[in-house]
Amino acid sequence: MVPTAIQCLVFVFFSMPIIRVNSLTCQGISQYAQCSLNSACGCMHMPGAINAGICGFTHLACSGFVPCASSNNVCEPGYICVYHPVCYTLPICYPVSMAGEPFCPTITMTNTTTQPTFITTTTSTTSTTSQPENINLKWKQNGITVAGGNGLGQELNQLYHPKGVFLDKKKNMFIVDYYNHRIVEWKYNEKEGQIIAGGTGQGNRMDQLNFPSVVIVDQQDHSMIIADQGNGRVIRWLNQTQQILIHNIDCYGLAMDKHGFLYVSDTKRNEVRRWKMGEYDNEGLVVAGGNGKGDQLNQLDFPTYIFVDNDQSVYISEYYNHRVMKWRKDAKEGTIVAGGNGQGRNLNQLAAPEVVIVDHLGQTYVADSWNNRVMRWCKGKEEGEIVVGGNGQGNQSNQFILPMGLSFDDEINLYVADHYNHRIQKFEIIL
Repeated sequence: MVPTAIQCLVFVFFSMPIIRVNSLTCQGISQYAQCSLNSACGCMHMPGAINAGICGFTHLACSGFVPCASSNNVCEPGYICVYHPVCYTLPICYPVSMAGEPFCPTITMTNTTTQPTFITTTTSTTSTTSQPENINLKWKQNGITVAGGNGLGQELNQLYHPKGVFLDKKKNMFIVDYYNHRIVEWKYNEKEGQIIAGGTGQGNRMDQLNFPSVVIVDQQDHSMIIADQGNGRVIRWLNQTQQILIHNIDCYGLAMDKHGFLYVSDTKRNEVRRWKMGEYDNEGLVVAGGNGKGDQLNQLDFPTYIFVDNDQSVYISEYYNHRVMKWRKDAKEGTIVAGGNGQGRNLNQLAAPEVVIVDHLGQTYVADSWNNRVMRWCKGKEEGEIVVGGNGQGNQSNQFILPMGLSFDDEINLYVADHYNHRIQKFEIIL
């Protein structure tokens, strides 16, 4: 019997004849078919292969991938070209380090004539009943300061109320330096960053920003789309050339789906709207809210950050409703996936949620800012669990003062924009 996944990644195995296989490569099974004891891993087919590919960890954020070279499907050293259609239609470069052990441990498959075959030599054996194995992802509770942490300021080694952080595949950070009105690129292991947008003072000129709240980075050309919150505009920035995409909008959160549609949360209208890429000379399409300020399932109250999944469902953090909502495509109302039980610090509550990220298993990660913690809600659960933080307000390595931004690198290390400590904290995954 193939291991069966239970919510939060708990597995049960039964005594039977088995075949052990190497989970690095897989053959004879469909795209995303389970190929490891970890159900968060799936078979990702390689271009030109017939039902063959690598067994890779599927929790990785889509924003960290880049397409393979179009001419020959080649990637940089350390990456392999595979299909990952939940993120992109075209094949992408996937980190080899995330295929096989330790993230995707060897699977056990029933020894029958219909079992899938794998690209490896197998050895028959017999297993006895094993105990349930909890392979829930965990992170070290003491963070490492990887940017800022030198007091508030505008020097290149300082941040001033950072609000968001985005990582590319090389672990370079793109930081929304909110009170410095700039976007900073902080390269991996560097002691200081470099200004790549704004940084010329608070203002409304084309070369200025005014309390930016979020940035989307195109890893192909490093162009950026920025929610320029204080100026009420969404602006595209490429090599110091700027273009206003949307104006006269109380923008806060941005997201882009795999089809290139741009989503923007509007805190004044209490709604989320969607635009087709390149077609911004219209009011956009309301995809969530738009029914006035309120706490009903068809309403929003100060929507902040948003996340869009592969099905174009929109997840929205509501600052004053203290909840995260999921609006399916074309839905007339949303469903609560985190919080929604009033402001508080219990495990079924949130207090002013900020950045939200949802993985391929439907688990919701959210920066619970007023509670100084990062929370995770398993799909369908009534309460969440603390991922990091929750140790009171402070500047120790296991504490935050208003965490706002979240991001993961390609090894699933967690990064948090610690707003009032003026730093970015990295929490390493426990293998």
